[in-house]
Amino acid sequence: MDRGVTVWFTGLPSSGKTTIAHRVEAALKERGHKVEVFDGDVIRKQLCSDLGFSKEDRDTNIKRIAFVCKLMTRNAVVAIAAAISPYRETRDYARKEVGKDFIEVYVKCPLEVCTKRDVKGLYKKALNGEIKGFTGVDDPYEEPLHPELILHTDKETVEESTQRVVQELEKRGYIQAPRPMAKQSRQ
Repeated sequence: MDRGVTVWFTGLPSSGKTTIAHRVEAALKERGHKVEVFDGDVIRKQLCSDLGFSKEDRDTNIKRIAFVCKLMTRNAVVAIAAAISPYRETRDYARKEVGKDFIEVYVKCPLEVCTKRDVKGLYKKALNGEIKGFTGVDDPYEEPLHPELILHTDKETVEESTQRVVQELEKRGYIQAPRPMAKQSRQ
């Protein structure tokens, strides 16, 4: 029987959260699991379009994602959140909201690497003062103190990071490891 779980990816903008989240989603769906990805950018447009980027609004955004993840998790879905979630206190809220079936994954990547990866040009705008309150530039990102998993996306490939998340889910009993194919006897 499937067990629900929330896999909460947190990290700086352009650290690789969404890319890895969608790769994990594909790997789990291939195995027949029910999976939903909650991409921070998409949620901002669809579920949280009424919110700005003040600390209060960012906290509300994360609390809404946590609530939806809780509903998915209790209905045996693998809920994958890929949101910057810069504040430790709000991530702790998400963990408490979801309960024991919560895995925090810190997608750790140096600011310089994230800046180079930024296809939207947001870091450049923030560094030039065109955007105020940008996480990692003039708004803090509070690193997780005790995440269940740390992915070093400046040193690992997307495939390696994805595999590490899948292995963590196997290790914790949320998904089954694939069974080796039985050898066909030759007769």
